[in-house]
Amino acid sequence: MNLSNLERPVTAGRRKRVGRGESSGLGKTCGKGHKGQKSRSGGKVARGFEGGQMPLQRRLPKKGFNNVFRIEYNVVSLKTISKLNPSEPITGALLREKNIVKRVGPIKLLSDGEVSAAYVIRLDAVSDNARKKIGAAGGTVE
Repeated sequence: MNLSNLERPVTAGRRKRVGRGESSGLGKTCGKGHKGQKSRSGGKVARGFEGGQMPLQRRLPKKGFNNVFRIEYNVVSLKTISKLNPSEPITGALLREKNIVKRVGPIKLLSDGEVSAAYVIRLDAVSDNARKKIGAAGGTVE
């Protein structure tokens, strides 16, 4: 299709003209029924309004707490690290490159698993047990 042979889009029809006599089918009350809030202009009910009854969001108890200062780490285990090459340092960029960590954010190393080689670890956080296991294997945590 080119610009030279574009056609006008087909519309759904003419706009409904209300209040133009009884014989039109939409005269007098214009299809809004008789009186009441919904027949008035601007007559909308707020979302969640239940006609004066206590709304659901106020009937249910408040529960929980969201700490806005919480740091959510991407966790990596020693078991996963032990599969990598010990000659290169383990960094966040390397773990993302190898698709071990997929989400954005800080990375924490946990002590699940064993390490046999001397790794150099450069991550945002390392658990104490993981630090001890890496140190015992001759590696370092920076």
